[in-house]
Amino acid sequence: MSEKTVLLIDDSATIRRLVDSELSSAGYRVVLAPTAEEGLEKARKELPDLIILDHQLPGTTGYDVCRKLLEIPETSKIPVVASSTLRKKAYSEYVDCSNVVDMLPKPYTAEVLIATVESAIDTGAMVIHSQSEGSSVPEVIDELGESDFAGTFSCFGLREVIDMLNNGSKRGVLEVQSDKCRVYVYLDNGRIQAVTATGIEASEVAKYLPLSLAELAPVIKFTISGRRGSETDGLAELLDNKVLDPRLLKKLLRLQAAILLRLCYSGQLKSFRFEQGQVAPSLFRKLPLDISQLALLVEGAMTCQQKELPDIVPESGFVRRAIRGQNLDRAGLSTEHMKLMGVVNEAITIDQISKRLAWPQEEVRRVVHGFELAELIERRQIQETAKVFAVAFSAEMHGRWSSFFKTVEEQISGKLLRDWLALGLMIRRQKPGVLLVELKDEIALSQLQKLQCDPAGYLKGVRLVTVCATDQLARRASACEFEANLRPGCSERELLAAIVNDQNAKPQNQTSTDSSSTNPFRSVDLPTQLVHTSVNS
Repeated sequence: MSEKTVLLIDDSATIRRLVDSELSSAGYRVVLAPTAEEGLEKARKELPDLIILDHQLPGTTGYDVCRKLLEIPETSKIPVVASSTLRKKAYSEYVDCSNVVDMLPKPYTAEVLIATVESAIDTGAMVIHSQSEGSSVPEVIDELGESDFAGTFSCFGLREVIDMLNNGSKRGVLEVQSDKCRVYVYLDNGRIQAVTATGIEASEVAKYLPLSLAELAPVIKFTISGRRGSETDGLAELLDNKVLDPRLLKKLLRLQAAILLRLCYSGQLKSFRFEQGQVAPSLFRKLPLDISQLALLVEGAMTCQQKELPDIVPESGFVRRAIRGQNLDRAGLSTEHMKLMGVVNEAITIDQISKRLAWPQEEVRRVVHGFELAELIERRQIQETAKVFAVAFSAEMHGRWSSFFKTVEEQISGKLLRDWLALGLMIRRQKPGVLLVELKDEIALSQLQKLQCDPAGYLKGVRLVTVCATDQLARRASACEFEANLRPGCSERELLAAIVNDQNAKPQNQTSTDSSSTNPFRSVDLPTQLVHTSVNS
């Protein structure tokens, strides 16, 4: 919302309090004047976007004030809304006042007040020009045409819109409209600076406050809508005078932004409009967030109630999404939570992430939710496949196993490696269910035994399957009690059976080759009745 100033000239203290409270909550800056003289002075000084003028003032009338406003060049084009309990009797006096664009009968509700002000500000300049020049005005104003960038969410997602604006380092305010509210996201320098909203009660944000911020709950009714009234100005003055702790207030503004942004991502959105060059209200400019939307979404997920989190089914996993074109800024995200992206290179469950990062499952669930809202990771059904690391030292075996893994990719999740160094790095990151190793010589066997006895326990619970170059290596491997020890002439079916632990199909500790086979991996149809064992990693 652009910063608009409304001047109220009214001698009623009750009306002044009402207008200041309601319009400030709606995001307007309100200036108050109890007399005609003070009102004219503030009109010249403030040059407001709109004046709400009481008809009956001490010693004069609203009509006289209107005429004086018309006589001053600086104030002659300011739209005026006349207000009175006399209604038609009073309004007839303003017929020849070109600066009066609407009437506000007393008493009025907050909804009528805000609607009248919005309409008067939007159409005021046009009505004044029409009344002074005697020209006609259009019946409908194309609101979207007034924005620099606007549209609906039928084509674009909110993440895409914010990313595009941030990637272009656009400065302005993005207005997001839903069925129940409007959220305003202030952007500058490629980051979010503030988030405010209208149509949301302060209590909806206050209920999420931690104990450390509970005493600031009353402040939310001023900050949530970006209020520009006297109360907000008072908060800014307290900051300037170092009476109010800026760190606590900034935490409040950040939490407010996180909650409001998460509501946008979780709700049904209608449309958006972006006004370039618009800046946040003064309080927010003093305490800019300068934060990424990812950090706000994660904080919103960490703050929301448990019932607001999506359900997680055991077979659901999460994996990194292709992030082409996305804003990769992580400003404001904790170093600890950044680690999540390092473990979602392949589909992984909440429980597995928890064990890998040593985080509580509840924290994992919330951080994952934030990343999912930001579309950096996505859910994926985890298939019941055996996770296999395979080390092939020879080019010939590497090619054969590469073809084999493609053939059985629905049954086996295989990672093909070329040396012990690659295996050592990989096995420290994640543990396979099966380790398949080509044993070309005694050195390879010795290396595998050394890794098996490593105090770190990298191979604890991992089934070892070897393909041995000679009968002697096969016998040595059998003495080491490896799970299965095959020869290079084994068929694809036999290799698959050894990996998935199918006792009916695999030959135990094969020590002879099939001399009739010209292809060490004979083409054999894989049995559909094979039991696929899921191995926990």
